[in-house]
Parts: sequence; structure tokens; C-alpha cells
Amino acid sequence: MNIDIQTIRNLAHLARLEFDETKEQEMMQDLNKILDWMDKLRELDTSAVEPLTHLSEEVNVLREDIAHNAISHEEGLRNAPKKDSDYFRVPKVLD
Repeated sequence: MNIDIQTIRNLAHLARLEFDETKEQEMMQDLNKILDWMDKLRELDTSAVEPLTHLSEEVNVLREDIAHNAISHEEGLRNAPKKDSDYFRVPKVLD
């Protein structure tokens, strides 16, 4: 499969990109190199290779997810620039 200028222009339009003529040529050459490389990879026999599901054999050690209050309500409001008894005061957002 070869990429031509019209294909590059169509892809650029779909991706909302703008290329000048030299960049179009560079993109065409780069995409053709990528496709040639993919054709080379297709020649390999991978029937005996297991699919890769993880990049390493490492297992994540995760802590148990337990909800708890790290600070009290009063401590949370202590450094608030503006507060109204139990709530933060913020500028009005909607009219």
C-alpha cells in the first residue's frame, strides 16, 4: 500500500491539519516508510508467540481502599479565605 498526496490531503483535512507542499511530501515519505515497515513485520511468523497482556511480570501491590476522614470539618475550613459557618464561600458563578 502506498500513500499519495491526495491521501495525505484527505488525512490532513480529517485531522484539521494544514501542510505546505514540502511538509506534504515529508509526511507522504514518512507514512510510506511506516507502511513499508509494517509490511516487513507481517512477514514474520508469530503463530508460536503468545499475545502480550502485560509489559512485565511484576504484580501491583495495592493497599485496601478504605474511606476515612484525614482531617476534620473544622480543620478543612480553617484556612478558607471566606467561610460561612460550615461552608466555603465562593464567588457567584451563575447569574
